[in-house]
Amino acid sequence: MNDNELKKAFDPEAFRADAHAVVDMLADYLERSAGADRRRVLPAFSPDEMARRWDAPISAEASEELLPLLTRVIEDSHHLHSPHYVGHQVSAPLPVSAVADFVGSLLNNASAVYDMGPVNVIHERRIVEWMCGLLGYGPDAGGILTSGGTLGNLTALLAARQVMTEADVWSGGAAAGGELAVMVSEQCHYSVRRAVGVMGLGTDNVIEVPTGPDFKIDTATLAGCLKTAEERGKRVFAVAANACSTATGTYDDLAAIADFCEAHGLWLHVDGAHGASAALSPRYRALLAGVHRADSIVWDAHKMLLVPALITAVIFRNGSDSYRSFAQQASYLFEKASEDEWYNYAHRTMECTKTMMGLKLYVPLMVHGSGFFARYVETMYDLAHDFAARIRSSADFELAVEPEANIVCFRFASSGAEDPSALQKKIRTRVLDSEDFYLVQTDLGGDTYLRCTLINPLTTIEHLEELLELIRAVASEVVASA
Repeated sequence: MNDNELKKAFDPEAFRADAHAVVDMLADYLERSAGADRRRVLPAFSPDEMARRWDAPISAEASEELLPLLTRVIEDSHHLHSPHYVGHQVSAPLPVSAVADFVGSLLNNASAVYDMGPVNVIHERRIVEWMCGLLGYGPDAGGILTSGGTLGNLTALLAARQVMTEADVWSGGAAAGGELAVMVSEQCHYSVRRAVGVMGLGTDNVIEVPTGPDFKIDTATLAGCLKTAEERGKRVFAVAANACSTATGTYDDLAAIADFCEAHGLWLHVDGAHGASAALSPRYRALLAGVHRADSIVWDAHKMLLVPALITAVIFRNGSDSYRSFAQQASYLFEKASEDEWYNYAHRTMECTKTMMGLKLYVPLMVHGSGFFARYVETMYDLAHDFAARIRSSADFELAVEPEANIVCFRFASSGAEDPSALQKKIRTRVLDSEDFYLVQTDLGGDTYLRCTLINPLTTIEHLEELLELIRAVASEVVASA
C-alpha cells in the first residue's frame, strides 16, 4: 500500500463531502418514510431473489461508488421508520442517536477497558445508575451494558449460578454444581432457554411454569413445580420472570414471584428486555411492582428507548454480584482485583472489545431529557389500548388478550375458514406481499395470532385502522380462493 492510496482513503475533505451527502440521503429517507409517498415497508423478495440482486463478486479493485451503493442498501432494507412497521421489537432510532452511533463508529474506542474507552466507561456508569434509580434499587445496585438481551440473560444467570451454588464452575466445569435447574415461564423468551443450554446445564433442566389465560406465570403452581423438580433430583437455583413477555406483552406478578423466591432461597431474574422501560412512566410503572426485589434484570435500550441495536443493561440489586459471572485473570489488561477496577467492564462482560454502545443512549438522554422517553413509552402503550378497543368492537376480529404493553395479538375471525390458524398465516403472507405493512405472527395455546408491536412513535390509530382494512381485504381474497 502506497502513501497516496492511504491519503486518499483517509482524506478529511473527501470524508466531509461523503458524510454530508449521506446525511442528506438519510434525511430524505426519513422524510419519505413518514410521508404519504412512503415506499414499501419490507421488499417482497425471497432470500434467493435478494441474493441474486447482490451477486456481484468482491474483487481486488474498487468496483462500486459509495452513494449509489448506499442508495441500493437503503432501497433493499427493512424500513423501520415507516409508521406501517408494526412488527418486531426493534426501534426506529432517533436521528440524534444515529449521529452518536456514527461518531462512536469513527472513534472506535473499545470500552470494556478504561484505557481503551475512557469517556464511554463513564457514560455507561451514569446510564446504569439512572436505570437503577428508576427500578427502585438502592445504592448498592450496579451493572453493565452488553450486546443484546441474549447475552444479558446469560450474564445474569451465570452470576446467579455462582452466587447461589458457590460451586467452582469456572475451574471444575458445569458438573461441579450438580444437576442445576432454572424455573421459567412457559412464555419465556428463547434466549433464556438458550442461556441454560450454553451454561452446560442442559435444556432438560429448564423447568417450565404454566401460565394462565392471561399468559402470565400462574404463581399458584410455583411450589408444585419446585417440588417436582426436587423429587427428580434437580437443584433449582433461579426463577426467570417476564416483564414483559415477548409474545403477548404481559407482565408476570413480580411481587408474588419475589415472595416465592425469598421463601425458598432462590434467585429472581427478570427478563425486562422490552418492558422495563415502563419504569419511566408514572402511569405504567405499576406493571413492574416488585421489580426492586429482583436479584437481576435485563433491559434493552434498543427496544423501547429509540436507539440502534445493540445496547442491553444487566443490572444487579447487589452490584458486587455483577463480578461473579466471569472470573479470570489477564495481566495484560487488568492490574488489580476485579472489584477494585469497576472501570474495567471486561471483568463483568462477555466482550473484551466492546463498542461505544453507551454513547447511543447517553447522548439522546442528555439532548432530549428522560421525560421525552417517558412520554414516548406512554404514547405507545396508550396506542396499544386504543387499538385493542378497535379490535374488540369489530365483529370480524378477535383479541387474544388485553394488552398491558405496546404488543397486541389478534386474529381475523371468519366463519368460512376451516382452519383459523392457517388463515392467519395466509393473511400475513398476503400483507407482506403487498409491501404496505409489516407485522408478525405468534402461536398462543396452539393457535396462531397476528401480532403487532407498536414501537414507531409516528404510528397512529389511523394507520392501524388502515391495517385492519387491508387484513379484511386480503382475508376476503384468501377465503374466496379456498
